[in-house]
Amino acid sequence: MTDYITLPERRVPVVAACDVLVVGGGAAGISAAVAAARQGADVVLAERSGYLGGLASGGLIVLLLTLDDGNGRQVVAGQCQELVERLDGRGACFYPPPQQWGVADDALVEQYRRWGLVWGSGPHRVRYSVAYDPEEFKFVANTWVAEAGVRLMLHRWASDVVFELERPHGRPAGRLSHVVFTSKAGPQAVRAAQVVDATGDGDVFALAGESFEKEQVHPWLWFRMSGVRDIDAAQTARGGYFFRTLRPGQVLMPWGAAERIARRIDATDPDDLTFAEVECRRMVMDEVARLRAQAPGFEDAYLTDIALTLGITESRRLRGAHVLARDEVNTVFDDTVASTGHWTKYGAVYHIPYRSLLPLRTSNLLAAGRCISVDHRVHHATKEIPPCFATGEAAGVAAVQALRAGGAVQDVDVPALQRALRAAGAWLPEGTADDRQQTTDDRRQTTES
Repeated sequence: MTDYITLPERRVPVVAACDVLVVGGGAAGISAAVAAARQGADVVLAERSGYLGGLASGGLIVLLLTLDDGNGRQVVAGQCQELVERLDGRGACFYPPPQQWGVADDALVEQYRRWGLVWGSGPHRVRYSVAYDPEEFKFVANTWVAEAGVRLMLHRWASDVVFELERPHGRPAGRLSHVVFTSKAGPQAVRAAQVVDATGDGDVFALAGESFEKEQVHPWLWFRMSGVRDIDAAQTARGGYFFRTLRPGQVLMPWGAAERIARRIDATDPDDLTFAEVECRRMVMDEVARLRAQAPGFEDAYLTDIALTLGITESRRLRGAHVLARDEVNTVFDDTVASTGHWTKYGAVYHIPYRSLLPLRTSNLLAAGRCISVDHRVHHATKEIPPCFATGEAAGVAAVQALRAGGAVQDVDVPALQRALRAAGAWLPEGTADDRQQTTDDRRQTTES
């Protein structure tokens, strides 16, 4: 039987007000915040840790998998492409040149596989995937959001929401007026007209009472080692499972480079997370000792760093207006607002509809990133960093359009949203609603002339 206490009623200070509040500063949150700010909105980006990027930086999952469809065509562009260009300008990333994308050359495939840029079952082709430096990512993210005029609030964890009931025209049952954050300063609230949940775990839509699914996963701690002698020879010797990095003599150990942790965990349960943190760190140290004792080239290698955050691939997923399903692969929807290839499959593209960002009952809330409304199989593709950037960008632009229209996010003019995304550099497939509207407009102009 659970014991309870009753806390006294407390007044919570409202420390900020904004047009768009983005909760979660990972890939999706960065993208949503920058996109909304570039549309002219006053944006607050709140993040629980002391840095931006989430798994894409502190988690050491420093691979953009992938920006192409497996056949040499880029299907993620927009702000994810801008990220690559910003990193490239600092000499902080590595990727195949465009003329090699989709090429089925065994030597090239092996070259990029050693960087962690080729995955899955063969026959393989070169992918447009990117390896990068995590500290450079953090710096680029800080610079990027500052340039966009985003107000950054670090070290704040979303812990509650204020939900106001409303029933306009049978539409969703209410809206969020405030999100409450917990920090060392105590509870603080932010008032917002529109909210984007980019927490990865769906913390905000769960607090708002939205329907969701939840998976248990095997967590990991990625880590890096330096002082490796002749990385090419070490990889050829197959003494361990590791990738090259941008730093000489340094390698990246994905998935902990060790056996799986003993059991799956619920990534929203702090006791499970405590178990995983301790156990994964023990497994990392065991693997470091094994590599130094057994792997050629690792005799004098040393541990550089361990990920600051567990490699959690899945927890809550919104059960929204549309749950994108595995059998909808390569299906173009009228309301497609983002697309992604599959990092382990060739020619498989998921076109993500705007409805997969929409909750069922909250009129001013959008989901972005790995917690969007998809099934477990599709999640394997949409959880990756490039599609998180793409859905974040879509959510940021949509939030501003809902703000300007003074309506619910469910009533956003989708063709206008798609045009705005394309104008900003995002890639969308042919056959969407704005394509047909443009064709109709062109025909009307031709007839009138």
